[in-house]
Formats: sequence, C-alpha cells, structure tokens
Amino acid sequence: MASYLILTPSGDAGRNHEKTRFIRDGFSWLAFLFPAFWLLWHRLWFLAIAAFLVQGIAIQLLNLQGLAPAGYAVLFGVHLLTALEGRRLLFSNLVSKGWEEQGLVSARGLSEAEDIYFSNAGFPEETDIPVKKWDIPPSKGSSGRNGAALGLLGYDGGR
Repeated sequence: MASYLILTPSGDAGRNHEKTRFIRDGFSWLAFLFPAFWLLWHRLWFLAIAAFLVQGIAIQLLNLQGLAPAGYAVLFGVHLLTALEGRRLLFSNLVSKGWEEQGLVSARGLSEAEDIYFSNAGFPEETDIPVKKWDIPPSKGSSGRNGAALGLLGYDGGR
C-alpha cells in the first residue's frame, strides 16, 4: 500500500475540490530515469538546473582517465536521490507556496486514495431550490371549470 499526501491551495480548494492534489510518497521511476526533466515538469526550477549541472560534471568525469567510476557514482546518485526525494521536494515546494496539508491516506492506488479522502471531506451544502407555489388560483376571467380541458383525464380520474 502506498501513502498519499493531500494538499489543497490556500483559501479555496475549488467548488468540488478539483484543485486538491494527491502526491504519492515513494519511489518514482520517471524521476529515476529522467531526473532533470522530471524536476522541470514539476516546476522545481532551481533543482532542475542543479541536476543538469551535476550530471554535466559527472559526464565530464566519465571522460577523464581514472575517474570514470566517480562519474558513474555521481550520475547514479543524482538519479537515485531524485527518485527517492523528488516527491518530498515537490511537497515542500507546494507548502512553501501556500498550499495546505490536509492529511495522509494509505491506499492501493490513486483512485482508492481519492475515494477514501473525499468520503470524509466536507463538501459545502448545496442550497435547496425554493419551492414555487404551483397551485395558482384561477383568474377572474376564467370559465370557472375545474379539471382537465378538451376531454383529457382530470386529476380525479374522471372525464
């Protein structure tokens, strides 16, 4: 089972919580395979630039004789660190921008986590539509007949 951190923007989560974000806590394969691009995708600009620079330095170490193992270690370290800590960094970035932590849910998948959270979330009460008065009294110029017109069945079942 995975843990999902739940965040809402400060002030308003939207009418039906459409702005609520669920961030899975755990290893990210996309962040492991493409660390700098994953960071860019999640708008972690400074960290993405740092990852590009460190990967560039590691590639230069691969080209130097005798330092190839160090280059591989640095590359693997950037990939592994981003995969393990990337989602926590995303969470911290959103909290620093004013998002509010709403809780933690353990579930098998995202849809189950959403079901668990939204079953306990307080939605605003929808206002009832006021009932109109439908039994309008006949106007003074009416024929005075009650019931259906043109031979249709009336409410009492007769003709």
